Amino acid sequence: MSRLVAIILSLAALGWSLPAAAAVTMSFHSFNGSVFFGRYPHTFVVLEGTLDGTGQKVKENYGFTAKTVSTAILSGPVEHEIVVEPDKYLTSTNRHFSVTLTDAQYRQVVAEMKAWRDAPGKYYSLDNRNCIHFVGKMAQIVGLKVDFPKKMLRKPKNWLNHITALNPRLGAKQIN
Repeated sequence: MSRLVAIILSLAALGWSLPAAAAVTMSFHSFNGSVFFGRYPHTFVVLEGTLDGTGQKVKENYGFTAKTVSTAILSGPVEHEIVVEPDKYLTSTNRHFSVTLTDAQYRQVVAEMKAWRDAPGKYYSLDNRNCIHFVGKMAQIVGLKVDFPKKMLRKPKNWLNHITALNPRLGAKQIN
């Protein structure tokens, strides 16, 4: 037994420690937007961290939008795409709250993103399947309470503030 104690003490003396817990964090962002500056209000998710099971580093973000912005959006579904925002853009957005994902939830988020990205035909609808609905699905994957009030379907920041209020356990504050 004394040999085991000596080994443990030696490892402790060398600064040995258990590996840090790995985790992927998903943050929920909005962009205020402006018709005059060519960027409409938008919401998207940012995933950062390390997967527990593999040690794989994660640094991704996904938003759902119309492939082409035109007046056709006002009359029904249009072609869609998943957009990835450049790092420099992320600093000018509103980060509303973040949650920690399990590896399984991370895989679900990626699978859901791919399902939206790869859906055939015209899948983006301003009132029925827009960036808010996409981010809402991501929030549901991690167990957040989500709803889609009609008056907020074109107001991503207001909608994320609403989701913040529906989920007080997040401890997040609303953004003005």
